[in-house]
Amino acid sequence: MTNKADLSTTLRTLRAKLALTQEQLAERLGVSFATVNRWEGGQSRPQRAQAEAIAALVREAGTGEGAGDAGSDAETAPIAPRRARRAGSDAPTTKPMEQMLWDAACSIRGEKDAAKFKDYLLPLLFLKRLSDVFDDEIARLAEAYGDRATALEITEFDHGLLRFYLPPEARWAVLSGRETYEWPLDAQGRSTAPRDIGDHLTRAVRAVVKHSPTLASVIDMVDFAAERNGERDINPAKLRGVVETFSDPRYRLGLADVQPDFLGRAYEYLLRKFAEGSGQSAGEFFTPTEVGFLMAHILRPRPGETCHDYACGSAGLLIKLQLVARELDPTSRVPLQLSGQELQAESYAVAQMNAIIHDMEVTLARGDTMINPKFREANGKLRRHDVVVANPMWNQPFAPDLFANDPFDRFRTAGGVTSGKGDWAWLQHTLACLAADGRAAVVLDTGAVTRGSGSKNEDKERNIRKWFVDKDTIDGVILLPENLFYNTTAAGVIVVLNKRKSTARKGKITLLNASKHFRKGRPKNYLPEEDIKPLAAMYLKGEAVEGEVAVITTQQAEEADYNLSPSKWVGQNGSAEVGSIPTLIQQLEQLNAQDLGLTTDLLKLLRPLSKTEDA
Repeated sequence: MTNKADLSTTLRTLRAKLALTQEQLAERLGVSFATVNRWEGGQSRPQRAQAEAIAALVREAGTGEGAGDAGSDAETAPIAPRRARRAGSDAPTTKPMEQMLWDAACSIRGEKDAAKFKDYLLPLLFLKRLSDVFDDEIARLAEAYGDRATALEITEFDHGLLRFYLPPEARWAVLSGRETYEWPLDAQGRSTAPRDIGDHLTRAVRAVVKHSPTLASVIDMVDFAAERNGERDINPAKLRGVVETFSDPRYRLGLADVQPDFLGRAYEYLLRKFAEGSGQSAGEFFTPTEVGFLMAHILRPRPGETCHDYACGSAGLLIKLQLVARELDPTSRVPLQLSGQELQAESYAVAQMNAIIHDMEVTLARGDTMINPKFREANGKLRRHDVVVANPMWNQPFAPDLFANDPFDRFRTAGGVTSGKGDWAWLQHTLACLAADGRAAVVLDTGAVTRGSGSKNEDKERNIRKWFVDKDTIDGVILLPENLFYNTTAAGVIVVLNKRKSTARKGKITLLNASKHFRKGRPKNYLPEEDIKPLAAMYLKGEAVEGEVAVITTQQAEEADYNLSPSKWVGQNGSAEVGSIPTLIQQLEQLNAQDLGLTTDLLKLLRPLSKTEDA
């Protein structure tokens, strides 16, 4: 291998050819997973014997290029494992990890509402991951410097040798009581040791932030020792139980124990469980995992593309774009350029942690996207992205007066300024931050593709929809099953935009009815994992499929007064769609409210006539 880039490419190609994970390749080579991870990341190079082993595998796989280089300077000595495999380090499944996480969460159930205990658990999980990775990196440095004590001493003077430096009092071994720490004395010579584990955890996360300012407002969002009315918010004994659960050696979270994707999936599981317990508020920070993967497989991001989510919540949609990009091109070393904006401070912190746990770089900003979009060019204009994904708040009230003179001119020139619901305003913003050949997938309420169609009255949402159809920017609409999302039982649609359609798709709109692709779950239904790729493939093929896909022309959309609901165009066999009882009740309530409004208006108009007749 002539350089680190060649080595990384060789290893990725090799793994793709042999269908090996980094951990499996590490086992074949007799090294740790962390070692392979560093080789692929260009952080280190294999020694001669290891290079020869790689070359042998390259020859075995028949990948050709790089095989000679890999073994060019290798000796013929057999390879000996550098370290014994960790006891019980068989390929992990998500189940034990998920169970550990949920067990820990349940240990403080009752102390806090479900919607809130994630605020305590996620920082602790994050701190445990940082601590285990810190220990792994110290072990790596100990190999180079001779022993752990020397490695620790050196890193005290050069924190740049580590991803995140952890001060001694914040290391998990100290937090769990497995190692001692000499707390300094104060000015009066008194010990500064914490009162209990809650006090210790709060000091620990603040100490981490002091050394890593980028983690400010990420890991230190809560005070584990907070009191109200003279009582602790969380009993220290319960917190000790969480720390003990995380300290189980079976659940170590270091580089050699879990791959970022594996830990990330377990983290997503926890987010989903919290979302299930959070009810109405959850939908604002978490989009169902399978919906995110469906969007990513439809958009098929390419290495190096800029990808943006302007309402990113936990950053789950961005992370799924990167995971799918790696799956589509496993040999590429060029990551996506991910960015997101989030309004809520708590969700912003979760997004930061989620990105770091997945070992991904995501540029995040806080703020109201509609009022103050943070991602702009030097000239103040909106930054354009190759790919945009989002699941903004559905049916959000929109203030037309506030945006009548929008400084970014997102609405007036793209169908007009809407009133009432803001769904199409989000799509107008989406279009405004898309590159000239960009594409997007945005989740909205089903009503967004039908409201105003067939009405004799002027409807601004319908007019904006007409503008999008006339400009041929709508690539398609996907109707999702009911009861997938955490803040509603309504179905939801994915609206796919494309500024530069292929010749075959020009003037056409692909409508996919995926409403039957679900399994019953508690409390929410879910899209089966095995259905995600076939649904994406069916959509991308863009051909009519009985009961699944309809492809209409923009002329047909105009004739239907721009009603783009897949259920209108895609007939499905079997019983008529009647929806769930909660949805029907919700629709009935809306109709009743409309009826009352119309009756009130009518009475206002008729009352003057009554006075005239009496006279």
